[in-house]
Amino acid sequence: MPKVPSSRQKARTPAIPYAKGFHPPSSKEQAEAIGFTLKNVPSEYSDVSEKEQKFFCSVPQPKSEDDWLAQYVEEGQSFRDYKQENPWFSRRKQKYLTQRFVPSGNTICEKYPEGKIYIAKVGDFNQSDVKFQDLLDYVQRFLCMPVAVLEGITIERKGNDLVFVEDPASNPSSRSSARIKRSSLESRYNDKGDHIQISVDSILPKMRQIIPHDALCLIGLTPYDLYGDETDLFVAGMASGSQRVAVFSLLRYNPALTFSTEFWYDISESKSVTPSKKRRLLLQRSCKLLVHELCHLLGVDHCIFYRCCMNGSGHLQEDFDQPMMLCPVDLHKLQDLIGFNVLDRYRSLLEFYQTHDLAEEANWTKKRIHFIEKSRD
Repeated sequence: MPKVPSSRQKARTPAIPYAKGFHPPSSKEQAEAIGFTLKNVPSEYSDVSEKEQKFFCSVPQPKSEDDWLAQYVEEGQSFRDYKQENPWFSRRKQKYLTQRFVPSGNTICEKYPEGKIYIAKVGDFNQSDVKFQDLLDYVQRFLCMPVAVLEGITIERKGNDLVFVEDPASNPSSRSSARIKRSSLESRYNDKGDHIQISVDSILPKMRQIIPHDALCLIGLTPYDLYGDETDLFVAGMASGSQRVAVFSLLRYNPALTFSTEFWYDISESKSVTPSKKRRLLLQRSCKLLVHELCHLLGVDHCIFYRCCMNGSGHLQEDFDQPMMLCPVDLHKLQDLIGFNVLDRYRSLLEFYQTHDLAEEANWTKKRIHFIEKSRD
């Protein structure tokens, strides 16, 4: 039998430290980051429940040397930092935007009344276990902003080559007489598993060229695997904040797939994951990825104040373990930018979680709504 380590031996196992120079914030620093003093935090942003149990936990100690905070020192972006740094709050029109601008507006929706968040299907999702409409629905509930699909983008496979196809007739910014455009994508192929990856650097510039005139930002989702450098196993995607565009892959969010840590093309599928669990986890992970990246495009940096869906992640498992919720710091940022009612937003999200059997998220949100309502009474 293998020797089981004693509790004394376990205790001697060194903990994985934070990156040198990083210090988790204190309770006072957390409250200040939310935008209030420790004794003056409104119930919508309070992190303590009626039983003195935390709704929001502090960032966890790294479990792996590959964890985000074991590798990077992040200063954190407070609510005050966000207000001062974010160009969406400016009384001047953002560069690159051609839509109507109302400088007297207080929120992004008032400043850009025609503005929408666009999500593009970059490739065929017909065989996917995640419904594209569910992703759109979640984004709209999470951000409380208009969300639209950019149609007409497909990827054609010709042998081992991929072609990016744009039908301008589906883009509200294109001339009706414009012709269908085709351009090659840089990719790599391995015949062992008939696996192909797209270079993210070849697809992101194309996203910049097709962004609609009324888009506040555009994120492309693709079922294809992505890579950056030749030495990469994969990359989840890439964003260009100054250009308001991003592209991300959902392939490695499938819980039925197992990926090699050595070869990018070595992927196996397990039959032990039930279809219902597969759909549920893929939806949860995809929704979380999508809003995380859209929040970045809206100026929200990685969070170091609480365990939050805006935490950085150094690998897939760390990403999967993070919650779907925004912490009070980032919730306050978005509420000030967009102007939604916090309680109404939670109620809308609860409906989504219940509809899609996301029990843990539904239970947390229900308790959160009860706490806020009781605090107001």
